[in-house]
Amino acid sequence: MSTTSIPSGRARAKTWVSFNRFRAWLVASAVRPEARLWLVIQLAILHAVLWTFILINLKAAQDVHMDVAEAWGWGQKFLWGYGKHPPLSGWVAGLWFKVFPATDWATYALAMTTVGIGMVICWLLSLRVVDARRAFLVVVMVALYPIFNFKGFKYNPDLLQLVTLPLLVFAYLNAFEKRSWQSGIWLGLAGALALMTKYWVLTMIGAIGLAALIHPERLRFLLSPAPWVAIATMVVAMIPHIVWLAEVHFVPLTYAGDTYSLEDSRLVHQLVAGYALHNVALLALPVALAALAMAWVPPWRKLLLRTPSRIVTRAWARGANPGVNVSQALNVWIIQIIVAVGPPLGALVFSIYMKTDWGISLFFLVPLALVAIPALRVQSATLFNIVAIWLVLSVATLAASPWIAAREMAANAGNAAIYGARSELARELTQAWHTRFGSRWAVVAGTMEQIQPLVFYSPDHPSALLPLEAWDSGLTSRDDVKTYGFIGVFDPTDGRLPAFEKWVSETAPNAERIVMTTRRFTHGKAGPSMSWNIYIAPPAK
Repeated sequence: MSTTSIPSGRARAKTWVSFNRFRAWLVASAVRPEARLWLVIQLAILHAVLWTFILINLKAAQDVHMDVAEAWGWGQKFLWGYGKHPPLSGWVAGLWFKVFPATDWATYALAMTTVGIGMVICWLLSLRVVDARRAFLVVVMVALYPIFNFKGFKYNPDLLQLVTLPLLVFAYLNAFEKRSWQSGIWLGLAGALALMTKYWVLTMIGAIGLAALIHPERLRFLLSPAPWVAIATMVVAMIPHIVWLAEVHFVPLTYAGDTYSLEDSRLVHQLVAGYALHNVALLALPVALAALAMAWVPPWRKLLLRTPSRIVTRAWARGANPGVNVSQALNVWIIQIIVAVGPPLGALVFSIYMKTDWGISLFFLVPLALVAIPALRVQSATLFNIVAIWLVLSVATLAASPWIAAREMAANAGNAAIYGARSELARELTQAWHTRFGSRWAVVAGTMEQIQPLVFYSPDHPSALLPLEAWDSGLTSRDDVKTYGFIGVFDPTDGRLPAFEKWVSETAPNAERIVMTTRRFTHGKAGPSMSWNIYIAPPAK
């Protein structure tokens, strides 16, 4: 027995030494100036890769979300706007898919690349507020925030704000500190970039403006060239888009008014309450896991047995904290409070339909706002603990993702909105067009939720036309349908069907009308069957 116990004991000791060395290396790399940026980039890359594979597994039985397909369609032509939104999300998608194919996995890789870049920028802006140790804790908390993993599966303007809004806040903190005209230019460009993502960022721009006016050091900032150069730069940078807005008669405002105005005050209150609860629940996860990482610091076992309260209270202490720039922390606190409270109050006052997705871009500062509390003490062991928690949860989710996907499909087997076979429909319609006309299918008409996936999945990638809406993307026109012909696709259960059929009758009275049914089988399991009204109008002779 002795001949086997001695080597095994040595092996365990060697493993423990290696483990301690790795832990020491991680903590040192997180704080050393020459190593910390590369460590954060590695973390972001690993996070993006892991969650890309997780999403591929979780969404194996589903088509890409209509928002993703819409962004892909926008990216096929670089315009200064796309009907509903400014152009940046379409530009980014266009550049991405010049390199990657139009496949499901590439869309999930784009989404996770977006959040990975957002993580790095969140870390950079954290360094303006806290020391490197706290900044690393912040970036791992951000990685644990569901918006940056499973909730971030769909690339759209909301998700892209996780890059442009952290960049905007970073530029503001930089300008507030340096107060130079150069920093003002960078702030103005960051503001324009954010506005080119989605007009919703006006909430963050307004919060930054109020923070600059409320902050005790406001005069030093307002009397410097930085804010005024920033405003001028942003206005100049936005001129091409403003010209486009005028040319399309400010149609995005029409879209917003028609889509998000409500008259039912009871529904408004329900939506606001749902928005608040949804975002609090999402934020609770990274906050709870960070608290666990702080509690899980030696000698936590002894404390748990003798004085359990010390596990929590030892992380708090009075007195000055050199690890926090209180002036910049005050900016972060003000901004986060305003964007947390302002939009729900605005929705109540102006009776606005409050979508939960609108919170995607507004709470990335919460981890920093909490970690920047001066009384909070962050021990080095916390950094290793939080990384271990993130890695274990990510790897466990990857391992369980096929099982999770199977359970979800079994529980929602009849949900055509999730599991409808639109990709199969796209291929069948492409074949039908080629058989009849021997040319490329150029235009598909219908509603966004039905036809955008067809744009993405058809080998011909037709342009989408929304004849029942005033906010066409600009990628095609009503004149094009007469020249190139079109295929109309409509859900027969949709209440807008009579209006669409009227448009078809007026535009192409001799269009061929058929019904198609599609169903997808995943791992031998059948998804829901869907029927579609199809209208095939030939191209002009």
